[in-house]
Amino acid sequence: MPDRVHLPARHRRVLEALLREHLPDVEVWAYGSRVSGLGHDGSDLDLVLRGPKLEEITVDRLMDFEEAVRESTIPFIVEARDWARLPERFHREIEREHVVLLHAEGFRGRGPRAAPEPEHP
Repeated sequence: MPDRVHLPARHRRVLEALLREHLPDVEVWAYGSRVSGLGHDGSDLDLVLRGPKLEEITVDRLMDFEEAVRESTIPFIVEARDWARLPERFHREIEREHVVLLHAEGFRGRGPRAAPEPEHP
């Protein structure tokens, strides 16, 4: 499947490294305009974080990840939401159009570690 997340490879590498450092046990889905094709280079990146057993991720861990992203070289806003804290109607909307950006460490047997990198820089 071709990469459906409009995200330059250099930013994707930084983001994946931050996710592995701060949230290694979390599966990450991208959704929104960067997946639907309606985004542009300055669009925010919408992520939903799916913790182990779909339980809530602690606020401390979420805040640490968000701070690391803000301090990184990623030049656009990354909006990360905890799946367990979202209303069911948001779940249905995200499930309709998303891309698994990164599998959690515990999900290695369920497919690729990460979605393929785009061919553009």
